[in-house]
Parts: sequence; C-alpha cells; structure tokens
Amino acid sequence: MGGARVALALCGVLLLLHGVARGADAASYNVGNSAGWDLSADLPSWANGKTFYVGDFLVFSYSSYHTLAEVDEAGFKNCSAADAVMSRSDGNTTVPLAAPGDRYFICGNELHCLGGMKLHVLVNQPAGGGGGGGTAPAGGPQAPPQAVLAPPSTDDDAGVPRLFFGGSHRIAAGPLLVTWLLVAAALLV
Repeated sequence: MGGARVALALCGVLLLLHGVARGADAASYNVGNSAGWDLSADLPSWANGKTFYVGDFLVFSYSSYHTLAEVDEAGFKNCSAADAVMSRSDGNTTVPLAAPGDRYFICGNELHCLGGMKLHVLVNQPAGGGGGGGTAPAGGPQAPPQAVLAPPSTDDDAGVPRLFFGGSHRIAAGPLLVTWLLVAAALLV
C-alpha cells in the first residue's frame, strides 16, 4: 500500500508541474477593467497595449441593460448584430480566443454600440505555435477552457499574483487545484 501512495503522490507532483507549465501560457482579461462591458468603459483605450494570444480568454461582465454579440467586421463598423456569430445576455460571458485573427464584439443595443460599446481585438499565434503566450498583462484571473472555476477579479490593475483563485497571473487554477486535491488524497490513503 505504501508504494501505491508514493506513486499517487508522484503523479500529483507531475500533474502540478504540467498544470503550471500549461497554464503559464494563457491569460484572462476582464474587458473594461472594473467598469466591465459598459458604456462608461473606454474600450479602445482598454485594449491598447494589450497583446492577445491563442489560448487567452476575454471575460465580459455586464448588466441586464447590455448584451454581447460577436460579429464580423461589417457588423462591427455598422453596429449591427443581425448576423452575429455569438450572442449572449447572461451578464458574465467568458470568450476563449481559440484561433488567431481579428475578433469583433459589440453591444446588441445599436445605440450603445454607436456610443462606443464595441471592441476589436487581434488574436496572435504565439511563438512556437502553441496555445497562449507572451508576457503577463495586468489582466484578470486565469480561466480554464470552457469554464470559470472562480469569480473573475474585478480589479484588472491589481498586479498582485494570486496563485489559486483569481488575480493577475498566468497559472491555471484548474490543474493546480486538481493536483493539490490528488496529493492530499494520496497522503490520506
């Protein structure tokens, strides 16, 4: 039984190392910082200076007065969500940046879009061709693919790394949490 416990603990350590290495490549950005996806946010300024990579995430937090629509360039320029490829109104939407290229987001309320509630981001392929990359911005929390394990940080400018749940870091909370649970279970066996 002692050998099994050692093997399980070793697996946990390997998973921890894999989670840190894998998560070191992705970032999550709270769109609009503390203002969120809102008319009061200066969205073009928010995006300036940020480099987005495949594997990163955009977290849109918004009130019931707003919606989020991903559109093509024409929809972006004309503030039209008629041909949106994605439309959400849940108030908290995480969008994975899964492929390189231009991404366009608008508020589905045309007047809000005309008032500046729209965002264009260029998603870059990281050096080496893998997912995620680049230097860590004063972004948001790391979200695992297709899920958010912890509420996103509302302070995009904190600059304080928070290893487990939120903050401005590039270490994935999901694999790290699973690893710690496996190690704890192995030690209890």
